[in-house]
Amino acid sequence: MARRGRFRRIGAFEVGNTLLMLAVCFLTLYPMWFVLVNSLNSPAQASLGTVNWFPKELSLASYSVAFNDKTLMNGFYITTMRTVIGTVVHVLFTAIVAYGMSKSNLMGRKLYLKISLITMLFSGGLIPSFILMTKLGLYDSFWVFIIPSMYTFFNMVIFMSFFRTIPDSLEESAKVDGASDYGVLFRIVLPNSMAVIATISLFSAVYHWNDYYQGVIYIHSQELLPLQTMLYKIIAENSMSFMQQQAMAQFGARLPGNSIKFASMMVATLPILIFYPFIQRYLVKGVMIGAIKG
Repeated sequence: MARRGRFRRIGAFEVGNTLLMLAVCFLTLYPMWFVLVNSLNSPAQASLGTVNWFPKELSLASYSVAFNDKTLMNGFYITTMRTVIGTVVHVLFTAIVAYGMSKSNLMGRKLYLKISLITMLFSGGLIPSFILMTKLGLYDSFWVFIIPSMYTFFNMVIFMSFFRTIPDSLEESAKVDGASDYGVLFRIVLPNSMAVIATISLFSAVYHWNDYYQGVIYIHSQELLPLQTMLYKIIAENSMSFMQQQAMAQFGARLPGNSIKFASMMVATLPILIFYPFIQRYLVKGVMIGAIKG
């Protein structure tokens, strides 16, 4: 009888846990589904503002307006270039720094780590950062997205911990064959570190794709605005008049502002959602392998 009661309690717990997970999944996925359904609704249905589980009248009018908007597509191009270049530069530079920091015989290693730790915990604030970017000539420049994000201490620690798990015999045999430190890094260490490279690449790519703040603070030219900054301004300032005029000229009807907003959100969100599943399997592996060794 005691065993039966125990199994009943375990079964009730599992059912409750399952229901809780389903509720969390629903709360997580419903906002995205709501945006998708409303972006696919016809202008007449979207203007009603009703909540539907499926589009009542399927229409791609909002997406047509979004893809025909040159400013929005230019923002998409800037965001794509920023994500690709920023991720490659960040992974390369952080890996080089982490490889040096992973060597216990590096002169001043502890001092460098302490200085880097301070920069992770404290920052100068918005005004000093703005002045610094202006003095460096990065204000209203594409490189303001790349150079300040070349290095982060947190990702460097992940790289450094992973590099320590690579056997020293591999590096020693390469150096016996005449390889330099850079040769060891690029020919031996990095090819055996694809899991952690994929993990850091995912972190960096998601940051660059989703970041809107730098575009708000450091970019003045309309041609350099990232897509996320444009969406922020569309939502915050409700600046849909130009795109609605395009809809009037293209379809002979004025599309609701929310419909165009939802389509723009999906255009900005889908690429990173499609990219994520292909690299997700490396995420836990890349973090945990570097954290296992004591």
